[in-house]
Amino acid sequence: LEAFSLHWDESVFYQTRQQTYYQATIEKLQQNQLIYPCTCTRKVLAALNNHGVYPRFCRDKVISADKPHSLRVKTESLTVEFDDELQGRVAHNIASDYGDFIIKRKDNIISYQLAVVIDDELQQINHVMRGLDLLDSTPRQLYLQTLLGFKPPNYLHIPIITNQDGEKLSKQTFAKAIDTHKPEKTLFYILTLLKQPPPLELQNAPVAELLNWAIANWDVNHLKEITAIPEKSK
Repeated sequence: LEAFSLHWDESVFYQTRQQTYYQATIEKLQQNQLIYPCTCTRKVLAALNNHGVYPRFCRDKVISADKPHSLRVKTESLTVEFDDELQGRVAHNIASDYGDFIIKRKDNIISYQLAVVIDDELQQINHVMRGLDLLDSTPRQLYLQTLLGFKPPNYLHIPIITNQDGEKLSKQTFAKAIDTHKPEKTLFYILTLLKQPPPLELQNAPVAELLNWAIANWDVNHLKEITAIPEKSK
């Protein structure tokens, strides 16, 4: 972050130090009878070929607290809608598209869906810009925000950058690490990939100058109707 002149305005936020908040939220959901324990295994659910929608096997079961279980949130047949600042109007039926989804795993790890909702609320996040691959998570997070009385942030999902095989650049696909030795060249390259090409005279400009240009000239409309951006050889 320092190499790219990206500075933070608060101290580092460690999720491992937020367990009290996570647990308090779960207890609130339990008191309102909005979640329930589930003992179903991945193997059993995978065999159903139900497109990831949980069939509510455990919703009305009585499950002993000492038996290993995950926690699922009860969903209803309602449409969650929001206006993404790039993708436009997005609408999903929370029950039929996702089903009762997990908020705490059997190994006691808080799910991404719940953790990010609580983290954003604690930090008073008002704008979220992230990859298009996470667009599918947003309706579930909005649903949780509604249950908890949280004000949702504004969302903007941008296209992902992919390798030659069409896979998202990530550790799982063994993508190379960002080159921090020549940050100005990397930044110029990334801005060009994101359809925000700086003038050629800025090709060797300092990072701070490139960032100032990018902030002043950013136009998200250049990314409309694009779902993925292939990585190019430099």
